[in-house]
Amino acid sequence: MSLRKFFLYSASFFVGLTGLSVAASTVPGTAYAADAQPQPQPQPLALPPALPTPKDLPYGGTIALHVDATDLNRHILSMNETVPVPQDIATNGGDFVLLYPMWLPGDHSPTGTIDQLGGLNVRADGKVVPWVRDTVTVSAFHIQVPKGTKELKVAYQLLTPVSSKEGRVVMTDAMVNVQWSAVSLYPAGYFTRQIMVKPQVTFPTGWDYGTALRPDGGKTGDTVSFKPVSFNVLVDSPIFSGKYFRKIDLTQADKVPVTLNVMADKPEDLAATDAQIKAHKELVHQANLLFGSHHYDHYDFLLALTDKLGGIGLEHHQSSENSGPRGYFTQWDKTFAARDLLAHEFTHSWNGKYRRPADLWAANFNTPQRGSGLWVYEGQTQYWGYVLAARSGLMTALQVQQALAEVAAVYDGRQGRLWRPLIDTTNDPVIAQRAAQSWRSWLRSEDYYSEGQLIWLDADTLIRKLSENKKSLNDFAKLFFGTNNGSFITSTYQFDDVVKALNTVQPYEWATFLHQRVYEIRDHAPLDGLTRGGAKLVFNEKPSDYITSYSTLRHVNDFLFSLGFAVSKKGALVEVLWGSPAWQAGITRDQELVAVNGEAYDADDLKETITADKVKNSGPITLLLRDGSRFHSVSIPYHGGLRYPNLEGSQDGLKAILSPLPDKGAAQVQ
Repeated sequence: MSLRKFFLYSASFFVGLTGLSVAASTVPGTAYAADAQPQPQPQPLALPPALPTPKDLPYGGTIALHVDATDLNRHILSMNETVPVPQDIATNGGDFVLLYPMWLPGDHSPTGTIDQLGGLNVRADGKVVPWVRDTVTVSAFHIQVPKGTKELKVAYQLLTPVSSKEGRVVMTDAMVNVQWSAVSLYPAGYFTRQIMVKPQVTFPTGWDYGTALRPDGGKTGDTVSFKPVSFNVLVDSPIFSGKYFRKIDLTQADKVPVTLNVMADKPEDLAATDAQIKAHKELVHQANLLFGSHHYDHYDFLLALTDKLGGIGLEHHQSSENSGPRGYFTQWDKTFAARDLLAHEFTHSWNGKYRRPADLWAANFNTPQRGSGLWVYEGQTQYWGYVLAARSGLMTALQVQQALAEVAAVYDGRQGRLWRPLIDTTNDPVIAQRAAQSWRSWLRSEDYYSEGQLIWLDADTLIRKLSENKKSLNDFAKLFFGTNNGSFITSTYQFDDVVKALNTVQPYEWATFLHQRVYEIRDHAPLDGLTRGGAKLVFNEKPSDYITSYSTLRHVNDFLFSLGFAVSKKGALVEVLWGSPAWQAGITRDQELVAVNGEAYDADDLKETITADKVKNSGPITLLLRDGSRFHSVSIPYHGGLRYPNLEGSQDGLKAILSPLPDKGAAQVQ
C-alpha cells in the first residue's frame, strides 16, 4: 500500500467511525487551513403547515358560480365565483384556502386538470387580494383575507385542450362538456357535502343541454340558472350541451323521469328509430327489475355521438357521461360493440355511486382514495353492463356471448398474470392514470374491470348450480344494491360485507372463492363460469361479428391471437402482446408496419399470407417496420393461421343469464 493510499484509507476509516467528513488538512496536498471546520450535511426544511382538516359542519353561505361556455374557437371556459367568507375569518382576517378538485369519483385517481387552470384573480371589496399556491398541495390556493371581508370574487379560466394531442377535448364547434370538478374552487376545511353552490351557465346561442341539475326557472338570454345543490351533487352533475340535440323520454311506469340526452356532430346522427328507443327504455326497465330499487328521483343519460369530442364513459348518481360513434343509431347493425356503455354507466348508479367500497369514499375531492374494492365496483358493473345490454336488446345475446369470448381469450392469455395478482391492478388508476403503456399485457393494467367480470360470471353460474337454479347473482344484486329504495346517501362496504351477502343468497366458501381469484396469482383467468354456462373457448379463422364491430370502431385490424399485434388502419402497431410471436421477434407498439414479404402492407393481404402459410408452411413471415427514421426487417416463424376467439357448445346457461327478467320478479332465475 502506498503512503497516499494509506492516508486515504485512514481518512475513510475515520469517517466511518465518526459519521463526520474529514477535515481537508488531514489529506496531503490540500490547500485548506489546518483548523478548517467540517462542512455540515444539509437538513430538510420543515413542510408547510397542513391544510385545514375537513369538518362535517355546514359551510356558512352559498357559493355562486357562473360558467361562460361560449368561447368555442379558443376552447376556453371562463368562471366567476362569489365565495362567502367564514365568520371567524371575516371578523379577524387571515388565511383562507380554496381547493381545486383533484380526486374525482369514477376516475379513482388524482386526475383533476389543475394544469389547465389559468388567469386566477381574487378580489375583496373591489381590490385585488394576492394568492399563494401551496408548495406541497399544488391544488390549494392560500388567500390572506383582509379583516372585515364578507365575500371574495374569484375569476379564472379553464384552458381546455384545443386538440387531442394535449388531452381530452371538451369543446368543439358543435358541443361542450362542462364538468364541474374542472371549473370550480371550493373552501378547504369542510366536507364537500356541507358546501352549497348556486350554479349558472351561459351556453352558445340556440344550444340545448342535458344535466341532472334542475333549472330554477331563471333564464336571461342564453344563461341558465340552476337550483342550489351541495358541492358533492354539483360535481356529480356534469352538463352536455350541443348545437344538435335531442331529448328522448325513457320514463317507466313508476313515473320517475329518465331522459336520454343526445348531442351529435351532425343533425342526421340523431335519427333514432322507434325500435332503438324501445331498447333504451328496456334498459331502464330491466335495471329496475334487477335491482328492485333506484337511487335517483330523476336520471339523465348524457350521450355524445361524435368524432370530435373526447371519448368518455363516466358514472354519476343521477346521470352519466357517455360518448359513442356517429353511427350509433344510423349504423345500428355495425356499432353494437359500443352499446354496453350506457348499461355499464347506468349500473353504476347502484354499484359505485350508491354502494361504494369504503376506501373510495372521502370527505372532499382532495383526499386520497384507495381502490381495493374496484373488482366489485367496476368488475361487477362490467358484468351487469353486458347482461343488461343483452336483456334490453341493446345487444343480442349472441353478440354478448361473442364479447365474452374475446374477454376470456384476452385475460387468459395475459402473461402479466404470472407475476401480478388481480388485487394489485386496483392501484393502477393512481400508478399510471390511464396513460398509454408499451406492454399492457405484461403490466395487467386495470384488469379488475374485465377479469372482475369473469369472476362474477363464475359466481353467478356457481350460485345457480349450488341452488339448483333457484338462486342467482340477480338475488345478490337486489340484496346488496337494492337497499334503501330512493335514498341518495352513499352506503359503503368492505370485503366481508360482500362475502356475507353472497352467503345470504347461497351458502358457500365465498371468502376463499374470492380470495383465490382476487388476491392470489393464478396461471389462468377464471373461466369456470363459461364452462358451467355450457360454453368452451375456441379459436376460429374467421372473426366473430363482435370482433368485426369492435375492430371497426377502434379503426384497427386484429392479429392479436396469431402474430400477436393489433395494427391501425394506417399501419401503426397499437398493441403487441407480451410473449407472442411478434414479441419474440422484437416488435414493439408504435412501430409502423410498412411491408409484408416485400409487398406494401395491406390488412387483407396479410390475412391471406397468414392463411396461406398455414397450408404451405413456406417459411417465416417477413415484416418491414419503420421505427422513427429507422427501417428494419423481422422474420416471424409463425404457421398457426388466423385465430379469433369464439365460444362453442350449447351455451344454455349463458343464454339463460342473458334473457330478459320477467316483470313478476327480478330474483326469478331465467
